Amino acid sequence: MTTTDSDAQHAVRRKYASSLRKDPQRRERIARAAITVVAERGVDKVTHRAVAAAASVPLGSTTYHFATLDDLLAVALEQAAQENVAQLREWAEKLPDEQDLATALTDLVLEFLGPERERTVVEHELYVAALHRPALQHASTEWDEALRDLFTSYTDPVTGRMLSAVFCGLLLQGVVRDPLPERDEIETIFRRALGHSGQS
Repeated sequence: MTTTDSDAQHAVRRKYASSLRKDPQRRERIARAAITVVAERGVDKVTHRAVAAAASVPLGSTTYHFATLDDLLAVALEQAAQENVAQLREWAEKLPDEQDLATALTDLVLEFLGPERERTVVEHELYVAALHRPALQHASTEWDEALRDLFTSYTDPVTGRMLSAVFCGLLLQGVVRDPLPERDEIETIFRRALGHSGQS
């Protein structure tokens, strides 16, 4: 590397360091833009260029903050997971003390497969991408653990883990299945998982 090349690289780094001070949320905005690109194109079509365009930042900004696409997708998955868990915690806090949990979980699944379907599809695309992208596996595992802990707070460790698996399985089937499962079918599954009989 020549002195000129080195000076040019330092100049680029100073430029992006300066822009970061002026735009401290840029990294988060780029990660959020990656989620948008996944929604529009799918995980396999995500590129630094497409994400830069979606975030309205120079291409160099994406590679400055995320050296590889896997780095970018991992942060996007973490962000999607955090938002999903925050949404679920808010849902849980609003549940009345006398609320029937099987009914509430059924309502939640139908909401995620109805009005929230597009968001649910994107989250699952990012989650499943961890199968072939080791950089995403940590975020996927943390997501699983957060869901398990949430459901455990209403039941016990084993039942909480079961509810988490059932909940995720119903959503995954729902985004690829046509037609959607019937409400009675979903509720019966949750009642069995909660240790009740198949009868209401």
